[in-house]
Order: sequence, then structure tokens, then C-alpha cells
Amino acid sequence: MYKAKAYSVASAKSPFASTTIARRDPAAHDVQIEILFCGICHSDLHQARNEWSDVMPTVYPCVPGHEIVGRVIKVGPAVTRFKPGDLAAVGCLVDSDGTCPECKAGLEQFCPNFTLTYNFPDKHSGGVTYGGYSDSIVVKDHFVLKVPSNLDLAGTAPLLCAGITTYSPMRHWGVTKGKKVGVVGLGGLGHMGVKFAHAFGAHTVVFTTSAGKKDDALRLGADEVVLSRDANEMAKHAGSFDFILDAVAADHDINAYINLLRRDGNLTMVGAPEKPLPVAVFGLIFKRRSFSGSPIGGLPETQEMLGFCGKHNITADVEVIPIQKVNEAYERLLKSDVKYRFSIDMASLK
Repeated sequence: MYKAKAYSVASAKSPFASTTIARRDPAAHDVQIEILFCGICHSDLHQARNEWSDVMPTVYPCVPGHEIVGRVIKVGPAVTRFKPGDLAAVGCLVDSDGTCPECKAGLEQFCPNFTLTYNFPDKHSGGVTYGGYSDSIVVKDHFVLKVPSNLDLAGTAPLLCAGITTYSPMRHWGVTKGKKVGVVGLGGLGHMGVKFAHAFGAHTVVFTTSAGKKDDALRLGADEVVLSRDANEMAKHAGSFDFILDAVAADHDINAYINLLRRDGNLTMVGAPEKPLPVAVFGLIFKRRSFSGSPIGGLPETQEMLGFCGKHNITADVEVIPIQKVNEAYERLLKSDVKYRFSIDMASLK
């Protein structure tokens, strides 16, 4: 074991503060990474403040962070894919059983025995896993990803969650050139959805409640922007979408978007509203539409996504902050006062 510098919270109402945590020394199949940047995901805030106590109670001290980009500093003797000096990334998962049908299919995100990057039982330490708000991390090599050298590292970090969360359902539902794709909500997830839909060659339409976001949506790659509160604008698109990605976590009328799907169209939720959304079943039945949800992707798909981003020079739009401003960033996150993700420069931890 060795000591790593980190920022943690001691309780649901405590601010983040500097601390040290224990990390395991690299074993045969492990990769030790110096963390260069770590994105801030909204789920970090929920976990730090124990807002998911019913399903995933927070164990304190908590070190969040699952959007990790860094440089390899040490590898175990059985590791062949990485060497010291390589750029590397870690997302939401750091382990799984490797034997179940999901893992064998490269869908580790559905493994019944996965291990999350933080606030999850850690079989190595006997405690819980600690995330990327730290100067280093040790991860099993299968869960470490290669980073294209041409990408901005600060903007690459959010790809490990916001990126794969939006890329995966688009790949699954066959978003390609010639398709018409809608993106509901232009935040941390939504802005990545726009970039991917545009890069896939789809006709991309952004739905927003804010007229002030139109110019930014077009800059990000949207072909059209629809004010979702304008019934006439919505009606013009009835029955015309192949796929809609809904990235809104607040309560909203999901049926208004289901009615925009063509026959066999799909609407996938990646936003997670606190309360159940009422769905009018006839809106699904009459055009054989489908309504689904999607989490992150598996390791092969996440690596594919990073390669796609390297080819198309796609990164998240980020505001880079020092670790000392993480408490301020959380307060701003609550107000949606960021375009579109915070990325922590971990050099500030030194």
C-alpha cells in the first residue's frame, strides 16, 4: 500500500478537504496512473451529499471521480497493453467478474458483480473504492483505456462518462448518416449527444426550453433548434424522428417526444428524473415505437468511442478548475452554471 493525495468529503454536509488515502501497490495485472484531469459528473454531487441513500448509501470519507485521464507510471509484470509514459483513462468501472455472459459479451456495465470506481466495496482493501479526485489510482489493466494523443486531455476526461453515456445508445440504435436524431436538453450529456449525432452524419435537432441556447446548439453541430414549449414548433416534427436521446433529469412531458418518433423509432433516456414519468402507451403501440434507457458502455465500446473521438477530434466543452475550487464548482453545478462540464486539473493537488 502507498499513500496518495486526494480531496474527500467526511459527511453529507461537509465541504471537500485535502486528505491522504491508501492505494494498493500494483499487482501483476494492475496499472498505476498519475491522474492529470478528472471530470466532475452530477452523480459525484449526489454521492458526496448522500442523495442516493436508498439505493447506494455513501460511505465516508468519499473520494468521487470516474472521468479520469492520466499517464501510466507503473505496470504489473503481466500487463502488455500499457507501459510507463502512456496516456490512459479510467471510467465508471474498475472491475467485474469477467465470467458472466455480460462480461463475455464486452458488456461489463451489466455485470451483476461489477465494481464502481468509487464508493463501492473494494475487495483489495476491504473498504470502499476511491475515485479520481486524487493524484493517482491503481486499476486492473482490462479496465484501463487508451487515449488518442491528439485530444485535449482536460476535455477528454468527461468522455469517460458523459461521452460513453451518449455514444452507446446512438450506436445501439443505429444512428448513421441519413437518420433524423433529436437531443433533448443541452447540458453536460446533451452537448455530447449533439457532437456525436453530428459526427455520425445524422440530421440533428436540439430541443430546449431556453431560446438563449440556440446559437450554442448550432455551434456544437445541431442542424435545427426547437423550443420545446412552442406547440407549433413541436407539431412540425411529429412522426419524423428515427431516434431521440433524452438527457433531461427534471420532470417533463415524455409523451410530447414519443409522439415525434416515426414508425419503429426509439427514445432513449440517459437523464434520470427523480419521479417516474407517465407514459401514454397508445403513443408507443400505434407506430411500434420503443422507449428505453441506457447507462454507460462496456470496455470495448468505450475504447471504440475514444477512437471515434480521436478521429473526429471530439472532446467535451470544459471549464478547467483547480481542485481547491471543487466546493464552488458543486454549488455552480446545482445552478447549471457551467458550459458544459468541469474538469479538475489535478496538478493543482501538488
